[in-house]
Amino acid sequence: MADDDDLVGRALEQVEESFIAASGPGGQNVNKVATAVQVRLDVFALRLEPAVFQRLKALAGSRMTARGEIVLTARKYRTQEANREDARARLAELIEQALVEPKKRARTRLNRVGKEQRIKSKKARGTVKANRGRVDW
Repeated sequence: MADDDDLVGRALEQVEESFIAASGPGGQNVNKVATAVQVRLDVFALRLEPAVFQRLKALAGSRMTARGEIVLTARKYRTQEANREDARARLAELIEQALVEPKKRARTRLNRVGKEQRIKSKKARGTVKANRGRVDW
């Protein structure tokens, strides 16, 4: 767990931020001040394990570029600082989700009685469907 926190901390240190003009709330202020923040993180610089990298790539989806950068844009709030915090929190959450290894699914085994019940219910359903249709008077 400490290694995970360390990795997230290293990732947030390597983030490149740029401020862009935002749409949305802010009134006239939005036309004058670049309040939206765009954060970029080079995933290859983090040197992640292959499995973690694949999970991060899947979670990031279209937010990951072909060069291996994750690009997040935050424009929810009216201030640069609030948008910066939002973007960093979302990036940290994305990395933390990728670090969690999914539990391996245990295969279930069906016993003889369960198989028989399943077949019986399928037959009954098939009979119901077969009896539908045109009625011959």
